[in-house]
Amino acid sequence: MWNHSSPRRLAAACAAAAAAARRRYSRASPPQATAIRVKNHIASVGDGEPKEGPKPRQLLSLPPFPSHPLPAFSFKEASSSSSSSSSSSSSSSRVTAISWVKYYFHGVQNSVVQSHFNKGLVQMECAPSDDSCPGQQGQRKSLRKIKPNEVMEAGARLCMPVSIAESRISRRFDTIPSGTLYPNADEIQYLQRLVMYRDSAVIVLNKPPKLPVKGNLPVHNSMDALAAAALSYDYDEGPKLVHRLDTESSGLLLMGRTKESVAHLQWLFSDMKKTDSSFQAWNDACRATNQRYWALVIGSPKEKEGLICAPLSKVLLDDGKTERVILARNSGLEPFQEAVTEYRVLGPTINGCSWIELRPHTSRKHQVRVHCAEALGTPIVGDYKYGWFVHQRWKQMPRVDFEPTTGKPYKLRRPEGLDVQKGSVLSKVPLLHLHCRELVLPNIAKFQEFLDQKSEAPRPVLSSKSHMLRFVAPMPSHMKISWNLMSSYLV
Repeated sequence: MWNHSSPRRLAAACAAAAAAARRRYSRASPPQATAIRVKNHIASVGDGEPKEGPKPRQLLSLPPFPSHPLPAFSFKEASSSSSSSSSSSSSSSRVTAISWVKYYFHGVQNSVVQSHFNKGLVQMECAPSDDSCPGQQGQRKSLRKIKPNEVMEAGARLCMPVSIAESRISRRFDTIPSGTLYPNADEIQYLQRLVMYRDSAVIVLNKPPKLPVKGNLPVHNSMDALAAAALSYDYDEGPKLVHRLDTESSGLLLMGRTKESVAHLQWLFSDMKKTDSSFQAWNDACRATNQRYWALVIGSPKEKEGLICAPLSKVLLDDGKTERVILARNSGLEPFQEAVTEYRVLGPTINGCSWIELRPHTSRKHQVRVHCAEALGTPIVGDYKYGWFVHQRWKQMPRVDFEPTTGKPYKLRRPEGLDVQKGSVLSKVPLLHLHCRELVLPNIAKFQEFLDQKSEAPRPVLSSKSHMLRFVAPMPSHMKISWNLMSSYLV
């Protein structure tokens, strides 16, 4: 006889067995989760595998933190980041990591710098005695994350993704004025937009590429001629050049507004042996004067940083008119000039090129270009005068570069459209990628009255903030495009 309660007991037993099986299964090996993804209004079931973490970015290396006070640096941020119990004297001598990054990348928005710190992308090279750093991987220096309020010490190096200096590219390119010695209203406005700083002694401009600096008979729209006509402002005469930049290069150009300031600046940028004066503040300011260039070169130097001491000489080509600068031979038969350039590699080699920072210690014609092409063997992109053969070979090279830590290949991001590739590293004929980015010099307007005194009266003591000027010029559009391309991430 069939028992009506048996099916119920059997169903209950099966349910209990299934629950026990589920419990045993969940304890031993949890079931794999499923993920539902929606794309273009179409749902799909994924395998639930965790997403791959962020790919490593190319790292940009900052120079070692200097032991001397930073020129024209405001310690407002450093003071605000210190604790309220610290005294004002102690906080003024403390520079935090975020203040140092903002100082070096002058012009980058504070929110961008803060975002890189919040994401933990800013790292510092570990000292050998630092126990907080992970073990070194091969020959690569180990890095550790740094907090924005950590105080910088002399010699410390920071590394961060090169994306921190990325910038938006305007699709509108400025046109170079093509007027005569008497510029019109549009050309005057164009030149005045180039002015970054002006006081009673100097004018600092951000020179665009392809604009000649020193004019001759067939060149009327040179910078000196146009500035004399358009940048006199309230002075009777226009400013005068105190140093030069190549026509194809760009960056900071310094001009003196008075005869006295022109004389002091020409002496400052000359290569003659300078003797110390009785004014100690002026001597310190002169020793701190420097120019720093950023350049994109083909290849990468063997050493990441160094000092190039290679004298230069001038030769005439077969046509008897064209002059060329070459490395001097040690024959002793030809005249030469001493030339010294300090260099530092900013990041890894991407697309067959690398960014380097150059600081010339002497002022020779085409010094930076010749030292890059012949001394380092890495000519500047767009320098066809000193790197023509390397450019031809570089165009035929396979452009595959690998990330140094993981060994994975980089993939270059290419912008949409051809208009934003004008003159960049993607162009068939790139423009010269050489830019005078940073200029540090004495505040001539502050020193003027004391330098003109002939008596040996006691000199006043000037603060380090007032007797030095520092300028940082943004790169031109074609170099910004190349920088954004070179800062592409692993894909």
